[in-house]
Amino acid sequence: MNSVLERIYEIGIVPVIAFNSPDEALPLCKALAAGGLPAAEVTFRTACAEECIKIIKKEMPEMLLGAGTVLTIEQADRAMAAGVEFIVSPGFNPEITKHVLSKGGLMMPGTATPGEMEQAMGLGLDTVKFFPAELNGGVEKLKAYAGPYKTLKWMCTGGVSAKNVNEYLNFDQIIAVGGTWMCKSDAIKAGQWDKITAMSREAVDTMLGLELGHIGINSANAEEAAATANLLGSLLGKPVNEGNSSIFVGAKEFEIMKQPGRGKNGHIAVKCNNVDRAVYHLGLRGVKFDMDSMVTKNGRHIACYMADEVGGFAIHLVQK
Repeated sequence: MNSVLERIYEIGIVPVIAFNSPDEALPLCKALAAGGLPAAEVTFRTACAEECIKIIKKEMPEMLLGAGTVLTIEQADRAMAAGVEFIVSPGFNPEITKHVLSKGGLMMPGTATPGEMEQAMGLGLDTVKFFPAELNGGVEKLKAYAGPYKTLKWMCTGGVSAKNVNEYLNFDQIIAVGGTWMCKSDAIKAGQWDKITAMSREAVDTMLGLELGHIGINSANAEEAAATANLLGSLLGKPVNEGNSSIFVGAKEFEIMKQPGRGKNGHIAVKCNNVDRAVYHLGLRGVKFDMDSMVTKNGRHIACYMADEVGGFAIHLVQK
């Protein structure tokens, strides 16, 4: 996957912004980044878009920037000259798409029909925008399209919100969504940067869906494991089921290892919606991971351990 697309995929949610003034550029992007969303699609719906991009690019080079609502070749040239890393249009314009590609830019034209998608693929694109997503049938429509278009990926905008974001992101061929719910125009106009940071953090937390999976307890041997499992089962009134290398208590809330495993005392499994995105976003919060521990199944990362133990327990992310 293209390195910019890879980063878009890891971030998962790209805020879509129509700036009212260049004065909003830095405080808004700082608020988004502080909430865990270091990305923005700056729409060319307002006259100050180009200037805002230049300001952000200069002062926050780590911010992933795209230009949205690009309707002409002239706008595309201005956006690329200002330093954007990708360009998005609401519809499929072959001439704009060809022009951006000829300049070495990353283009995601808007598509809604199989015909538009096939034309984009004919130009060599493997990722396009699906817009407006909800009005065009949402995830269910894309799942139908995915039958014949198994290699095509989508970034979805239009009607995506906190309520349905994971319906989109849980489908593997959707690399990211764009939205405005974490940075509404009234909050931007009022300069409510703390609110935008909080909404961004909430959006990330919703996307990650972190929750306790199970607790693994180390034992010296199978006999000790059996004694621990039976004691927990008796205390909690839960069934005990033996596996090859461990014994499970309840609905696998506890895993009693038959021999010492990772972690001084054992391990804690944390479920998440997407291991790649969880590794990325928790990394922004200072968590380090042992990337050599990454487990892959059918081409998808499904588990990864944090580098450090907590309270004598190794902690690993697992795919839901």
